[in-house]
Amino acid sequence: MNDFFKYRAYVFSSLLVVGLIFFTGYYFGKQNVSEINKVTALINKTEGSPSEVDFALFWKAWNVINDKYVTTNSTTTVKIDDQARVYGAIEGMVMSLGDPYTIFLPPVEAKIFSEEISGNFEGVGMEVGTKEGILTVIAPLKGTPAYKAGMKPLDKILKIDDTATAGLSTEEAIKIIRGKKGTPVKFIVVREGNKEPLEITVIRDVINMPTVDTEVKGDVFIIRLYNFSAISANLFRESLREFVESGKVKLIIDVRGNPGGYLDAAIDMASWFLPAGKVVVKEDFKDEKDEQIFRSKGYNVFNDNLKLVVLIDGGSASASEILAGALHDHGVAKLVGVQSFGKGSVQELMDIGQGTSLKVTIAKWLTPNGISISHQGLTPNEVVKLDEEEFKKGNDTQLLKALEILSK
Repeated sequence: MNDFFKYRAYVFSSLLVVGLIFFTGYYFGKQNVSEINKVTALINKTEGSPSEVDFALFWKAWNVINDKYVTTNSTTTVKIDDQARVYGAIEGMVMSLGDPYTIFLPPVEAKIFSEEISGNFEGVGMEVGTKEGILTVIAPLKGTPAYKAGMKPLDKILKIDDTATAGLSTEEAIKIIRGKKGTPVKFIVVREGNKEPLEITVIRDVINMPTVDTEVKGDVFIIRLYNFSAISANLFRESLREFVESGKVKLIIDVRGNPGGYLDAAIDMASWFLPAGKVVVKEDFKDEKDEQIFRSKGYNVFNDNLKLVVLIDGGSASASEILAGALHDHGVAKLVGVQSFGKGSVQELMDIGQGTSLKVTIAKWLTPNGISISHQGLTPNEVVKLDEEEFKKGNDTQLLKALEILSK
């Protein structure tokens, strides 16, 4: 769904080397191991390739499969799909990093991902990710089938229909969850506070991403942000215009259940509250000299009379954490709710050819005060759990606490 990806025409050199090795090795596939070693030695001399890695093991395994493998899934001889093996090798390399957000996308998955970030697709309408090795709901989007069926942030998904999620990548899980409008998908989830797993059936539908809505409670203006899409910054600006025209000085920005989205949207929103040049977020790369600092554009239209609270919860991730962290660190806002999700890494989506893509983590986000969002998420000034029983009665305990703070 929505991660703030930067689309750049970069070439992932190590994958090119693997590809070159594959085609060279396929040509020599029936040659002996010494010939393969000669080819590998030549490849290892290529600039930028890892010379200490011996690819002969790869080709030994490749040729053993060519010579020995017999499928057990069919009564007839099935031709080995060489391209599928290459995809599998790349997927294995990526999985060895142990990073749930760095993934290889073969053509079908790459197409699904492209459709997903465009904002309209058929599915259930929730963001999922891996937390502590378990497939976890980041947030169901308001008004979507997942939201209506009762899926909650931080629900741990054990099964999707008949498929256990242990060992599944996020993208593999999304592929199962997605489906035609009107078809059901069943989830077995573990939820904090419940002794037994829950079974929740969701009917898929066309998902249109909600963005912003507003509400007034007494002398407090509330802006609810559901994602950070390409149009979110403009819609947020219009909501702020409503706030200013209302004559009120107390504001709540609610990013609970907001899984994030575009970095630029978060920076633009923070700029309404911060002077020009103030740090919104730092991008910490592998090489320290590459550190990038994103600063306020300096719209800064509000004076010291503004009273601001940002509501966060376990479904607040990515761009939500950037906005909340910036406003908190600069003393503009107090945070109310529970610990945020902790999705503070940067992924870059790269087209690596033949309809495939690589989504790779290239940096991590730090708040202006240097707090690593991905390490633990954001800790609220006022920790308040949502009382589910009271919420069913129409009493939002986290919102009530924010209103209480603003009344002082």
